[in-house]
Amino acid sequence: MLAGMIKGHYGDDAPIAAPATPLGESALTLIRVSGKSSIEIFSAGFSRPKALAEAPGNTIVHGWILDNNKNNIDEVLVSVFRAPASYTGEDGIDISCHGGIAAAKGIMKRLRELGFREALPGEFTFRAFMNGKLDLTRAESVMELVSAKSDESRSHAVNRLSGALESEINDVKNLLVEALASTELFLDYSDDDGAGLSAAGGGIHADDESAGRLPDRSSVEEALRRIKRLSASYNRERLFSEGALVVIAGRPNSGKSSLFNTLLREDRSIVTDIPGTTRDWIEAWIAVGGIPIRLIDTAGFQESNDPVELLGIERSRNFLHAADLVLYLIDGKKGIRKEDRDFINVFHQNVSPSPMLLLWNKVDAAPFSSSLYVDKVKALIPVSAKANLGIDVLGDHISSILEEKFGGNTEENNSDNASINNAGIENAGIATERQKELIGRAESALHEALSLADHNRPLDIIAPLLREAVNALGEITGEVSTAEILDTMFSRFCIGK
Repeated sequence: MLAGMIKGHYGDDAPIAAPATPLGESALTLIRVSGKSSIEIFSAGFSRPKALAEAPGNTIVHGWILDNNKNNIDEVLVSVFRAPASYTGEDGIDISCHGGIAAAKGIMKRLRELGFREALPGEFTFRAFMNGKLDLTRAESVMELVSAKSDESRSHAVNRLSGALESEINDVKNLLVEALASTELFLDYSDDDGAGLSAAGGGIHADDESAGRLPDRSSVEEALRRIKRLSASYNRERLFSEGALVVIAGRPNSGKSSLFNTLLREDRSIVTDIPGTTRDWIEAWIAVGGIPIRLIDTAGFQESNDPVELLGIERSRNFLHAADLVLYLIDGKKGIRKEDRDFINVFHQNVSPSPMLLLWNKVDAAPFSSSLYVDKVKALIPVSAKANLGIDVLGDHISSILEEKFGGNTEENNSDNASINNAGIENAGIATERQKELIGRAESALHEALSLADHNRPLDIIAPLLREAVNALGEITGEVSTAEILDTMFSRFCIGK
């Protein structure tokens, strides 16, 4: 349950309003309103107050928003939602008005005059949580969905919004609650003189040492296994929610900008036959195999006396340090040069531990042999950025390497995923720092509990560890939470959500 009073405005029940779409030139703008008596309050500024006040939930009313002098502000469609069958669990309306900054600002001004205050960031979703419409994992997935950068990112967020993670957390928590109940029951009766103690369905015996003095140990071990799987899902889920940094590097005129444009499917980087055309970095977001990628086209590495070009090269080096994957292009027409070998050696030794793909570019004009080696590493992938050859194969390599780096293709994970699929919960995964920290707390507590049980330590010091794990899982869904945590979490949302 919520610990203490909510600070600030998040906990009040005042009627609130905010644009739910960005202000700008568009066909429509949506303004969201929610709160106690919000429909009746809005009716005072509507051309058809009786029709709106009597409208049932999930219906639409057409009319005009009026100013204080009964002049028309804008023609709108008002979608009516009645508590508790609404997003927030409160009475509310969605106002569909004409697009444009002036119309939206005029309506927001009128709503303030009627008694609505502007919603705080994430306040609509906060109220949905407080009114039991969403747990915290689904509330967090709302912002994941808003910021999704690929279709796969959207799919992962939708799984959490649909309750996959909440269901898995609750199932694991129930295992631990049962184990904790058995343990506490054992403690309550352990001083009895009876030869044994049984619990319904549990088979608990006071003289049973075979389970390391921990009743229902199998439930604790199962819970720990599933918690480890959730913990292992974090890096991969973050890969799909936040994306990866992929940097294109190579000598001047090796085709970096052409590859950038080909992967982006538009002409963003200037391409010429003049070496050094790209004097600074340029970036764009793309999706490869469903993975959001921040793609960086860097300046070519070469000796130069131009201060502007030198600054671009230095910035490029900084991106190489931070990259999750580097695509290094070799100009197939000129072959592998000493500069290429030097860069590859220095990169692996001093620059970054991240993987690097070596690309033999311009394969349409330069023959490629699979026997080519670079410093004993057979790592060349033939492509032609300009002719769009080998790009699909390159995409497969990129997604495979990133998934492996972020924990998606390991044998252990595949084994876990197979067993999870059988349980019907393959879509569960954690994607926020908050969830990761709490899963870590639960995992540590269960590790310690089982270790103590293995050493036949008293149950009265093991039981609190089981409870600590239960509470950590409860915090993930919001069953256990504090006002400070909630204020911090929802303040990171966008206005209107």
